[in-house]
Amino acid sequence: MSSAPASVRANGRTYAWPKQPVAVLCIDGCEPEYINQAIASGRAPFLAALRERGVCLTADCVIPSFTNPNNLSIVTGVPPAVHGICGNYFWDRDAGAEVMMNDPKYLRSGTLLAALAQQGAKVAVVTAKDKLRALLGHELRGICFSAEKADEATHAMNGIDNVPALVGMAVPSVYSAGLSEFVFASGVKLMERERPDIIYLSTTDYVQHKAAPGTAVANDFYAMMDGYLGQLDALGALIVLTADHGMNAKTDAFGRPNIVYLQDALDRALGAGATRVILPITDPYVVHHGALGSFATVYVADANRVAAVATVIAALPGVELTLTRTDACARFELPPDRVGDLVVVSERLTVLGTSRERHDLSGLDAPLRSHGGVSEQRVPLIANRRPGSLPVGRRWRNFDAFDLALNYLQ
Repeated sequence: MSSAPASVRANGRTYAWPKQPVAVLCIDGCEPEYINQAIASGRAPFLAALRERGVCLTADCVIPSFTNPNNLSIVTGVPPAVHGICGNYFWDRDAGAEVMMNDPKYLRSGTLLAALAQQGAKVAVVTAKDKLRALLGHELRGICFSAEKADEATHAMNGIDNVPALVGMAVPSVYSAGLSEFVFASGVKLMERERPDIIYLSTTDYVQHKAAPGTAVANDFYAMMDGYLGQLDALGALIVLTADHGMNAKTDAFGRPNIVYLQDALDRALGAGATRVILPITDPYVVHHGALGSFATVYVADANRVAAVATVIAALPGVELTLTRTDACARFELPPDRVGDLVVVSERLTVLGTSRERHDLSGLDAPLRSHGGVSEQRVPLIANRRPGSLPVGRRWRNFDAFDLALNYLQ
């Protein structure tokens, strides 16, 4: 557009204006090995071709390595300390309740998507689960809908209607690979019909929770994704692909879940009511992970007992890190008022629970795989363009995806 500005600023960062359609994709749970194995199997020819004509970096996601904090970091370009979303779920001190952090009232900064739209860019957002839609679409003038509720989208609320007819697919089950395919298919159809300047696509990690890299199920998923990426590329889109977090098995050698029930352990050691354990992975979609992740935050009733509680936790098998609020917020760039007195991170093969009775594992039909800790921090950052040059020694983050696309690859 001839009247477009040269650049746009959001949250202290400057981005060049999009000169061609830009598609940024957040592939939920995409441990880099999934792509490596799909390419090795011959199932992902488009991604394989990017070895010669694109760029492949490895980046760090934000901790906790969960969906909401990382998607919001990607679309704001800053860590949770700035945008405020530090989990899917938290203890709201003002409300005195455990609540989902999916309401835009919890967001403390605007998004780059909204900033671009306010300056005249055509922006579209498609997310798999509806839990993210309101956050990603905060103050956005454009298209924004979820695959989960695509059949409910209206022009008034979402900037579009009749989405299933456009995509040519019925709305899939939220517990299926089809939900992510609906996101990819929507992206291609929107690129064909709307030709957005910016499109952001965010999938679900249902497959990654179920299947390890290199398995038939995983390779089928990445082959499907590879086909849609090829279509976006053929439509002239500059593509940057990253992930909100990786994924690891959380089992012993026999495939049994390795779980530290943190609330039970603290109640035994210190008495009921001495602590409150919050699991930020908690969301409405718990069948595939049982609300078990590798990051927890602990509130201590008596401030004088924080050190004693930390000692108890640090001694538990499977615990990798026990940090005070101050240390955790400094290390992981988190908002202190939304974090407990202690932060607990489990080791790679272990997850954290609250009390055994609060976790329903009956829906697990495969060995437990989950995320949340530093062991799931490394994610891909891949593009279909080759940059002239990149900064030497830079620590790339997944929330540099738009920086890479707009400032280095155009």
